[in-house]
Parts: sequence; C-alpha cells; structure tokens
Amino acid sequence: MLITILSFVLVAGVIITIHEFGHFIAARLTGMRVKKFSIGFPPRIFTKQIGETEFSLSWIPLGGYVQIAGMVDESMEGEAITGAPDEFMSKNPAQKIFVLSAGVIMNYITAILILFGLTLVVGMPEVNRAVIGEALAGKPAATAGVMSDDVIRAVDGRSVEVWDDVVKHITSAGDTVQLLLERQGQSVTIAVPTEEIAAGDSTRRVIGISPKVEFRSAGVGEAAGNAVAFCWNTTTNLAGFIGNLVTGNGSLSQLSGPVGVAQLSGESARRGAGEFLFFIAFVSVSIGFLNILPFPVLDGGHIVIVIIEAIIRRPISTRVKLAIQQAGMAALLLLIVVVSYHDILRIFGG
Repeated sequence: MLITILSFVLVAGVIITIHEFGHFIAARLTGMRVKKFSIGFPPRIFTKQIGETEFSLSWIPLGGYVQIAGMVDESMEGEAITGAPDEFMSKNPAQKIFVLSAGVIMNYITAILILFGLTLVVGMPEVNRAVIGEALAGKPAATAGVMSDDVIRAVDGRSVEVWDDVVKHITSAGDTVQLLLERQGQSVTIAVPTEEIAAGDSTRRVIGISPKVEFRSAGVGEAAGNAVAFCWNTTTNLAGFIGNLVTGNGSLSQLSGPVGVAQLSGESARRGAGEFLFFIAFVSVSIGFLNILPFPVLDGGHIVIVIIEAIIRRPISTRVKLAIQQAGMAALLLLIVVVSYHDILRIFGG
C-alpha cells in the first residue's frame, strides 16, 4: 500500500508540475503576470511568495493551476480586468492559445524525452515469439496453471508461431480454449476458460496473459521515431475511445480515475524503474490529450472561449465565464466520482 501511495504521489506530482510549468513559462514569455502557481488543490500544505507570484503546494493531488492576471480559471475567482498590458485579456488570440496549450505541449515533450531515453538505454521493444511474459493473477490463465515463460505451441489444435497468431485464435475462441504449451522442454496441455470483454462496438475473448517483450539495441533516430510513434498511437487510441463514448459504443467503466491510476502506479513501480518511467510517459500523454478536449475547466475549453471571443470581437463577460467554469468543474468532479466507483469495483472484484 505504501508503494502504491508514494508512486501515485510521484506520478501525479511530476505530471502536474510539468503541465503547470508549461503554462507558467509560456505566460512569462508572453509578458503575462502570474499571480498564483499551485500544485494540487486546497487545503494548502505551504505557500511562498516569490516576486509577483504566490507558489503553493496543496494536499489534493488531482491537478493544479496557474492563475494569470485578468483570466477566469480553475481558481474560480472573478478577475478584475483593468486593461493592464500584463493581463491575459490584453494579449492577442495567438498568445492566449499558446499559453493555454503550453501545459499539453509540455506533457507531450516530457513523454517523448522519457521514451527516447528509455529506448536508447533499454532498447527497442519487440513482441514476436509466442512466449508468455505474464499470466495475470486472478485471471483464467493463471488460475488454470499457465505460467510465465511458457511457450505456446498450439491454440485449440492450431499451431502458432508468433504472438499475433495467439491473439487471433484466443479472441475468437469459445467459452474454453485448449493451450498446448512447452514448459522446460516438456509438453503441457491446459484447458483455460475465456472471459468476454467489450472491444468498441463488439466483444472479444481473453484469458489474462501478456507476451514476453524482448529488446534490441536502437540508434538515436530509431529511438526518437519510436517515442513519437508511441505518443501518436496513444493519442489516436484515446481519440477513438472518446469517440466511442460520444456515440454510445464505449463505457465509462473502461476509464481509470485517480484510484485506478494509483493502483497502476504501484504495479509499475514494483516492476522496476523502466516500467515506472514508461507508465509516467503514458499518463503524461493521456493527461495532455484529455486537457486539450473542448470541455469547460480544461485547457481546451479555455481555448474555445478565446476562439469565440476572436470571432465575435468582444470579450465574454466574467460572470458568464465564471458560470461556465463552475458548471464544468461540477461535471468533472462527478465524472471523477463515477470513474473512481468503477475503479473500486474493478480492483475489489465487484
């Protein structure tokens, strides 16, 4: 439990700090006055005034905010707009959008740098052979006696050579799948019940196994390409998932909230530094993508307001902006509660 808590605090702390620092540095580069820089939400642990900015660390690690003069944001404070040159509303739309998107940009840069370094040090991950890397505890395969490093020779009597063959045969199997395994030079046959899970607008069968990942050395160019490709693929997968939610083909139960992320943080930390760094990169991309969605409170929601104001050529009133932020925050908190409820059910087997 202690490892889970500490790893979650570290993951959340790193990603939130990097995200908010992106907003902070972009605001300073464009001449905006930053009033507050907060990691976490109140109650506060400590506060320190440095120059014109109040820096604070708070107890609730579910986000943070950079309060810029003349801007209504997550702090929910109605900002007086005086027309001073260092206020948010005194800047042009391009500068505003740059500041609002800088946190997301920093999330993606961080993920790319982590993945680039990991690939150079550890190597390029490859999954070719039909070798089991892990039989997940509590899942059908582990319960039936399947073990790590087992080589899968056949699935339901059909020979397999690579992992893709294993996936193809298991996902389309019936209620039970017959595995012919090679274990320490001996042949072992095990019947494993399958589980049905949602996959977009259809379903597929799984038994709770993952492949053994092998690594080969990679050069600078390949490492950079791998890092960018991972971020792109993760983004497109997330976009597809959000699209399924909107069209009714997805379920909120497939999302992970703070509870789920905490559990996964602990699991990745226990597997070693490489897994933990990879998890940080994945969460950084995920947080970056979600923040750019056009939803009130999120960076994307602020960008939508900037674009609307540019089109109508006048600012939306502070009262309306504050109401939008409050409604968005209420909806976001409700979503966190619902997703956390599903996390708890999933973790404790409900």
